[in-house]
Amino acid sequence: MKAALISAATLKSWLRDGAELAILDAREEGEFSASHLFWAVPCPLSQAELRAPRLLPRRATRIVCVDGGEGGYAGKLAAFLATIGCADLHILEGGTRAWEAAGYELFSGFNVPSKAFGEWVEHHYGTPSIDAADLATMQAEGRDMIIVDSRPIAEFRAMSIPGAIDVPGAELAYRVPAMVPRPTTTVVVNCAGRTRSILGAESLRRAGLPNPVVALRNGTMGWELAGFTCNRGRDDRYAPGTPPDAAETLARARRFADANGVRWITRAAAQDLLADPSRTTHLFDVRDPAEYAEGHIPGAVSAPGGQLVQATDGWVATRHARILLADDTGTRAAMTGGWLRQLGGWDVFCLTDAMEGRLEAGHPAATVPDLPKPRTITPADLAARLAAGAAAVIDCGRSLAFRAGRIPGARWGVRTRLAALAKDLPADRMLVVTAPDPALAALAAAELAALHPAPVAVLEGGTAAWAAAGLPLHADRRDPPDEACIDTWLRPYDRNEGVEEAMRAYLAWEIDLVHAVERDGDAPFGAW
Repeated sequence: MKAALISAATLKSWLRDGAELAILDAREEGEFSASHLFWAVPCPLSQAELRAPRLLPRRATRIVCVDGGEGGYAGKLAAFLATIGCADLHILEGGTRAWEAAGYELFSGFNVPSKAFGEWVEHHYGTPSIDAADLATMQAEGRDMIIVDSRPIAEFRAMSIPGAIDVPGAELAYRVPAMVPRPTTTVVVNCAGRTRSILGAESLRRAGLPNPVVALRNGTMGWELAGFTCNRGRDDRYAPGTPPDAAETLARARRFADANGVRWITRAAAQDLLADPSRTTHLFDVRDPAEYAEGHIPGAVSAPGGQLVQATDGWVATRHARILLADDTGTRAAMTGGWLRQLGGWDVFCLTDAMEGRLEAGHPAATVPDLPKPRTITPADLAARLAAGAAAVIDCGRSLAFRAGRIPGARWGVRTRLAALAKDLPADRMLVVTAPDPALAALAAAELAALHPAPVAVLEGGTAAWAAAGLPLHADRRDPPDEACIDTWLRPYDRNEGVEEAMRAYLAWEIDLVHAVERDGDAPFGAW
């Protein structure tokens, strides 16, 4: 099936017609972040087999594929989507260049709808905030306060405010009430920049926490820009288990959810919605990933509530879809649902009995139909071949992970750029592909084998297995250089030069988003 070309004006009208619509951008995430449509979702060709099935649970929805107008990427993505059963396929003629030429707004950055929503929340609710100098003074004076970091633990370990405790996103309204000793204790919420600080602080306020609650203005970036030092490698985190006041936090969270149009249904009714072929319906488990792994509804996708609101474009591509949210006590689902309703106007349902009935454990691997079955090689065998000069390694993982630790001598590559890389690879030795996902490695190996005469194999278990076998890793923060990291949006502190300048530019960009959204006109936050 051939996808139909549509104009920018047609796509603009579709954004406003109330029907389901998914806009998928075929470029790599770094390219996408330079300039894209507000409601476009990154689905890079290099990850399409893994990402598209999760983004598109209903293949009959209306889909528009976009690129930057370079020619080819959107068409290739549409051709792939046709192979997995997508039928209502379209391509934006001329890509983002045509969109801009038509007078419509383009956005830089990543997770733009969520970040713009955070700025709207601050304006709409008047979320109070303090700057880094104020917080440092409060700490020096020994004020009665608690600092909670609303990011996932991996980000917290990378950098955190001294004295902070990690309580990610949707966990805040669930756990903080039991963590504060007195109603007069000030609660300071921070993230790396602004969005999760604002949404975290406002979550506690919307949930009726009686304590003074403030966001740390500009988060850890603001802290370091003010001349203070962040901690590295800390693991301070909330106590696991169900808080003693779970019933009370649910009652408060439910009032917030109900006020924003969230509906409550049983697990059986949720299955009926999932079986409805006329609507796109997602089922997300919003608990911590470790809780999800212990047992979840079969078919549910792990999407920790705070991250789901912070990065909706990582999970939901379809405008006007239905979203079903599950957790064990309801608080995290209720808070997540209330924010999702205000952000994107999706039809949101929270399950009342999510943990009753059959559960499955673990994190299911992505299923890729007709996945090639490549030749494989163990870490020990690869080490021997490398020592003999009989192998070359191509790492198709994330560029930032490659910087942090790669097999010595490995070359980094993106699947969609393998043709250029293959020209420089030796023909007299085995080419070994490593990637964090075995499906991604198998796909890259098959493509490389079609481009190069040398035998190609996949490293069993990837670079993680190599490291687990006690074999050496090499780190080089400058390889690949910043400009070559097309697969990811580089955060300011991922960059090698101009970090402070990038931090200031990022914070200014976040603050200005609310004005860009007004110009765009297609995100009536809070008024769907």
